[in-house]
Amino acid sequence: MKQILCFGDSNTYGLVPATTDRYGWGVRWTSIINEKLGLQEYRVIEEGLCGRTTVFDDPFREGRRGTQLFPTLLETHRLLDCIVIMLGTNDCKTVYGASAGVIAKGVEKLIEQAQRFAKDTPILLISPIHLGEGVWEKGFDTEFNENSVAVSKGLAEEYRKVSEKYGLAFLNAADYAQPGAADREHLDEEGHQRLAEAVLHEIKNIIDKKNQ
Repeated sequence: MKQILCFGDSNTYGLVPATTDRYGWGVRWTSIINEKLGLQEYRVIEEGLCGRTTVFDDPFREGRRGTQLFPTLLETHRLLDCIVIMLGTNDCKTVYGASAGVIAKGVEKLIEQAQRFAKDTPILLISPIHLGEGVWEKGFDTEFNENSVAVSKGLAEEYRKVSEKYGLAFLNAADYAQPGAADREHLDEEGHQRLAEAVLHEIKNIIDKKNQ
């Protein structure tokens, strides 16, 4: 059975916008991909965690720094046939004060870990959906501000540079999906479906190249 590791935050976990609930199987983009690839042939490992960052330590929640856990997961789930990384949204929080370029450097650290602990495994790097306008307003997520939205919109360009540097497959999630209106931050059901279709296309390309 082939294994695909999806490493991300709440939008990989499948958080339902404006709640603490999780979308069920068949709704989450990761599960949609698994079903379309075939449950008997593929196992999509859903490693999404709410609040996860690339390299930053959350001062209020433990275990959110991606580089702290990623090597462990890579060893736990070896051997992998593909690694999908989609992080960066939480790095846009005001507490970190990070630019898009700095966040991309955090992604580079993850890629270097993947190449060290899962050598020669193809990687799909995804720049996350944009934060919605007004996400910082009362009743939404005050951990962000207006600049956070601008930074989120700058991630795709920086991530593309990283993907070219390391020779990775790249996808800009914002080209296909946007946050739900309920919280201006998380994918709704339609967003999960649209992202799944785009990611599936990229994964099939990676698999085809690997089999050539």
